[in-house]
Amino acid sequence: MPGKVDLHVHTSASDGRFSPEEIVSKAVKLGVNTLAICDHDNTDGVVPAMQAAANAFPQLTVIPGVEISTYAPGSEVHILGYFIDINDSRLKSALADSRNSRLGRAKAMIAKLNELGIDIDWQQVKNIAGNSTVGRPHIARAMLEKGYIKTFNEAFDKCIGLGGPAYVERHKLTPAQAVTLVKEAKGLPVLAHPFTIDDPQGLIVELKAAGLAGIEVYYNNYSADKRSELARMAARHNLIATGGSDYHGIDESTETMLGDAGTPAECAEKLLALADWQGLKPANL
Repeated sequence: MPGKVDLHVHTSASDGRFSPEEIVSKAVKLGVNTLAICDHDNTDGVVPAMQAAANAFPQLTVIPGVEISTYAPGSEVHILGYFIDINDSRLKSALADSRNSRLGRAKAMIAKLNELGIDIDWQQVKNIAGNSTVGRPHIARAMLEKGYIKTFNEAFDKCIGLGGPAYVERHKLTPAQAVTLVKEAKGLPVLAHPFTIDDPQGLIVELKAAGLAGIEVYYNNYSADKRSELARMAARHNLIATGGSDYHGIDESTETMLGDAGTPAECAEKLLALADWQGLKPANL
């Protein structure tokens, strides 16, 4: 399986900068041959991306996916779902609830930022989001545009990340509920960026019992030591090691570029093999 692999990419269907069609074109230009569309609590980008690949780039395999936001004590936990049935009624309902909760949260975060002397407003953030569901990356981009921060990540590190002065919690599923939701939608659940979690080892044990299929090992800019540690965890629990850039396209000066997370081809091969064994296939295979 020659070419690059990226199993964690966002589009303008959630909080990415580029449309699904643009992401597909960009992926091909950058040498990616296996791509997973994993928008936050949203699957609207899946079909356009698959259609774009089928129409113009048949060499590109597009895996239907989603990234579900959940909460465990002290940690935000994100669950990736691969090969999901995007028309599953329970999945659609849960994702709609999550998107709706994002709106109130975003407005509350903007109010907190204003109290901190950061002058951004709802209309500015809405204009940045366009037709997408407003999320924290849109708020971060508004802060960038007005010069309150120098990099995209600085917004999360200093203001709107978990524990930050402008952070606002919202209603979320538990990680185990999200794993079950993905499985019921005929998908493969994978734990995203495990080192954002207080106790990744303990959570992996819990989620493995719920049906977890893999963990993200080759993530974004994780160091070689962190990747080795996660690879050992994956092997210990008989989980597939996956990986991706978590590309949003909002601040390309600091982001890991689409396809550049160093995810080995065998990660995609194992994920595709498990999907095939379970009778799951992306539409353009």
